[in-house]
Parts: sequence; structure tokens; C-alpha cells
Amino acid sequence: MAEKRDYYEVLGVGRNATDEEIKKAYRKKAIQYHPDKNPGDKAAEEKFKEAAEAYDVLSNKEKRAKYDQFGHAGLEGQAGPDFSGGFGNLNDILRDLFGGSFGGFGGFGGFGGDSRQGSEQRVYRGRDIRVRVRLTLDEIAKGTEKEIQIERNVPCPDCSGKGAKNSSDIKTCPSCKGTGQIRRVVNSFFGQTVSYSTCQQCNGEGKIITNPCHTCSGTGLVRKRETVRVRIPAGVEDGMQLTMRGQGHCAKNNGINGDLLIVINEIEDPEIKRDGNNLTYTKIISVPEAILGATVEIPCLDGRYNVKVEPGTQSGTVMRLKGKGLPSVNGYGTGDMYVKFIVYIPKKLSREEKEMMEKLAGSDTFRANSAKEDKSFFDRLREMF
Repeated sequence: MAEKRDYYEVLGVGRNATDEEIKKAYRKKAIQYHPDKNPGDKAAEEKFKEAAEAYDVLSNKEKRAKYDQFGHAGLEGQAGPDFSGGFGNLNDILRDLFGGSFGGFGGFGGFGGDSRQGSEQRVYRGRDIRVRVRLTLDEIAKGTEKEIQIERNVPCPDCSGKGAKNSSDIKTCPSCKGTGQIRRVVNSFFGQTVSYSTCQQCNGEGKIITNPCHTCSGTGLVRKRETVRVRIPAGVEDGMQLTMRGQGHCAKNNGINGDLLIVINEIEDPEIKRDGNNLTYTKIISVPEAILGATVEIPCLDGRYNVKVEPGTQSGTVMRLKGKGLPSVNGYGTGDMYVKFIVYIPKKLSREEKEMMEKLAGSDTFRANSAKEDKSFFDRLREMF
């Protein structure tokens, strides 16, 4: 399955775009890719869906906040735009989006002519950077901040990202006249067809650098090692990916920066095991402690606690410590800790200990089927197998 594109990149807006800018960008995409305008074009249909999904998230303050912090992972399980009933009439969609003042496609040039913006230039996007951060269970429980070292492309300090030290060294491309596109008109029996392609001389930039900057060789970018401080929220899980918008590689020509993707690696705890937001811990107790009861110490993430072992505790008994698990990464509740008691049976006994056990073996109290509560316990144990 292809990885989803960044929603800001889909609409062609910056991460600080206003609601009005997002709405305007979506209108442009809706006009360009709506199936009514591109009958039978599956690629256009997919781009229309992609733009609608991006607008559905970025136009919603709550969804946008989650997306800005966690990327696509923060929106898992949430419903997107529904196309089960078709795409709807484009004029109706835009009228709902921009109010009753919208007058239909005639106001945007209509379907009859070519709607491609010849002067539109390519918007570059920097590559993402993916790093792994190792966290202990204690750091995951409380949340933490980490400083990580990354190498990324940044604007060249000598030419300020232009690719040339002097503005006079940047010329308008003679082939495309600064549009970045080559327009071709083909006359046929069926009429005139207009097509656009990326200009090969300037690679779609509309400009040509005659005297490139020696530091960046005309790219406008140089490599730099930087330290980034990353805030890790409490409750993250192994393999989860957090997103820092715009902290990846810078793009050429002041385009859209890539993202910094932080992949969580959880360091396994030697004692406490994790099951989602719940924790499990195995406590070994002696035979006398199981029979007579005792107070034992249990390690939790916020300290060590004394808990009571009830007299007659069976091996495999599980005790729940409410609220001693991990917090949810979305802030909805806290898990529990489950303590499993295992009764230790020694393999070797002294002569005196063996004689004591032989005496106890003759007692009805120590026979497995002597008490009703023991019977119910073993019945439940048999059901497990």
C-alpha cells in the first residue's frame, strides 16, 4: 500500500496556512480534478479524493492539531470524506463550500477552455528524515524530551538559498519564458488539442542560473549537522511514529520543508512487561507465604508498593493494581498493573523438612480435593487447558 502524502503538500499550502488559504487551495484542486471535468480519468479521481481527504482534516481544528503532532497515525480510526454515494455535482460542492455567491464554473472560466495555469511553477518539497529514539518504560510512563543529532539540507548561507550570489545571475528561461512549462498545440481532424509538459531546459523552475554559487553548486542548499529537541508524550508505544512538521530537509526555491519522523523503540524492562497500556509483573512467593499470607513489595513505575498476599493464595493468582499502568497517548485514561503470584516449590529438602512435609501430607487440609474452594479453583484451571 502506497504511503499517504503530506496533507499540506496535497493542497500546496504551508503549515501555517490560514483557514481561508486552505479553503482556496482546496477549491483549486476540486475544480482541477473533479470527475465531472475528467470523465474516465482514474488518476484525476484519486487526486480529487486525496484533496478532499486533506481538506477534511486541515479544515477541522481538532483533526489538524492531531495531524500536526502525530501525522497520519494520529488520525487512525477516524472517518474521512464519504464517496459511497458518488462525488456529487461539482457546482453544488463548491456552492456548499463557498456559499450561495458561487455562480458555477462559468465564473472560473468554464469547462470549454483549457484551465491549466501556464504561469504556475513547480513547488518543491524537502525530503523527510526518519530517526529512531530508544525509550525506557519509565520515560514512556512520564513523557520525556530528547536531544537528537540530524544532518539535513538547509538554505546556503552564501547565496541565501537562491543558488547564485547575484540576482543578475538568475535569468528567465528562454524556452518557457519563465512559466516552467512548454505549451504544445496540435491540430487534428477533431479540433485543436493543447498539452503542457515540464520545460527540459530549466526543469520546470522557469529560471536559469548562469553563474552558480560555488558553495552549493547552484542548488541553493548545503548539508548541516544540527541538534533538535524532541518532546515525547507519555504513553507512546514501540514502533509508533511521531511527526515534527517542517523539521526535515529544506526544499529548494523556498519550497515546503520535509518532516522529521521519530520512530519509537521501547527498551524492554527486565521485570515489568507491557500489554498495551497495562503492565504485568510476576512475583514469586514461598510456600509458607502462600499458605499463611504475607506482605510483599511490588515495583511500580512510580515507586515500590507493599501489597498483601492473602492466606491460601494459589499459584497463578492475579492481583490488579488499578491505575498503576501507562497513560494513554491520547490522554484518555490510564492502564492497570496485574501482578501474578507464582508459588516456589523447592526441589531439594533437608531430612527435617522432608519429615515435616510427610506429616503434613497425611492431613486432609493438604489434600488437593479436600476443600470446596480448592475444587472450584482446580475446575477453573482445567478449563484453561
